[in-house]
Amino acid sequence: MKILVLTKRQYMGKDLLDDRFGRFWELPLELSQLGHEVQGFALSYRKRSEGTFPCKLDSSSGVTWSSVNMLNGYLPQIERYARRALQLSREFHPDIVWACSDAYHAVFGLWLAGRVDARCVIDLYDNFEAFTASQVPGVLPLFRRAVKAADGLSVFSQRLADHVTRNYPRSKPTTVIENGVRLDLFRPLDRTECQRRFGLPQNARIIGTAGALDHSRDIETLFKAFEHLSREFGDLHLALAGPRENGLAIPAGPRIHDFKELPHTEVPFFYNSLDAAVICYRPSPQGEYSFPQKAYEIIACRVPFVAAAVGSMNELLRNYPDCLYRPENPGDLASMIKRQLDTQRIVEIAAPSWADSATHLSDFFLRILDGDFVAASSTDRAER
Repeated sequence: MKILVLTKRQYMGKDLLDDRFGRFWELPLELSQLGHEVQGFALSYRKRSEGTFPCKLDSSSGVTWSSVNMLNGYLPQIERYARRALQLSREFHPDIVWACSDAYHAVFGLWLAGRVDARCVIDLYDNFEAFTASQVPGVLPLFRRAVKAADGLSVFSQRLADHVTRNYPRSKPTTVIENGVRLDLFRPLDRTECQRRFGLPQNARIIGTAGALDHSRDIETLFKAFEHLSREFGDLHLALAGPRENGLAIPAGPRIHDFKELPHTEVPFFYNSLDAAVICYRPSPQGEYSFPQKAYEIIACRVPFVAAAVGSMNELLRNYPDCLYRPENPGDLASMIKRQLDTQRIVEIAAPSWADSATHLSDFFLRILDGDFVAASSTDRAER
């Protein structure tokens, strides 16, 4: 197949091309490894270098990315973007346009696929209706119309797929494509060596979290739980890493270690330095359908953790109730952390690789091109 990937360039606090990170970097690369010809077109909402960015894995696989900026000064360049995408598509002749990352790309991807006689598959890696950008008047009706009309939907969690099936009267197929993990990076490592790497004390118990530190993730509940536990345990330390919203008050003290934003390649060492990791989230329209990427990363590192009982964590950890805490409840989080520090319970679930997820996505694309769906209205569940 020829597959054209449409996505925004910045997501999950990273830059797709600068950081070579995440779902829209890894899955296209893995699709190319399966023998498909893949090109990507990234729209940057921030000022970045424009042009062509080849990423070759070997002589026969890789992805060529093109990138343009949304703004010229303060003026949007929507017409320029559409013209460039149409030119690229007419030169490439894709079989599939995979429209990813937000409601705007879903709408545009459907339009573009219709202009170049390609099938359109829209990817939902989150609940786009909860995004602030989707609240611009007129966007949600266009997005819903695109979701209903797309030839296929790839969705990052079964919970979100069930929501789409219930709320969008689609007659075309939907599949679950889970986020994968780079198993070459996220694996068990020596805890003492990892603690030395970050200058963390080795005669202490360390809890922590990596990822977005902001109000929407309910990070304050972790701060309060640590404050409570630190009064009981003099050897307890808190390690933090990740981008944070403006104005967020990070607690200070000799037992709090803030590493700001770490390169993605350093995150496995960070997780492996912990005695217990914490995944914070609060109930919200976004959180209800969330599947934090860090859950599989921590599982792959075989590090004990506790997570807020929000969204897909309820399904993932249904056999591990002692790893779930009541969201927005510092006392319950403190109790669950204390239990994990004592028991060191490991979640025995296989974390999927990006290659696993790409294989399923490839099969889905091929079946769409072949029209090979017996029950088109049903969700094609990912096999684990």
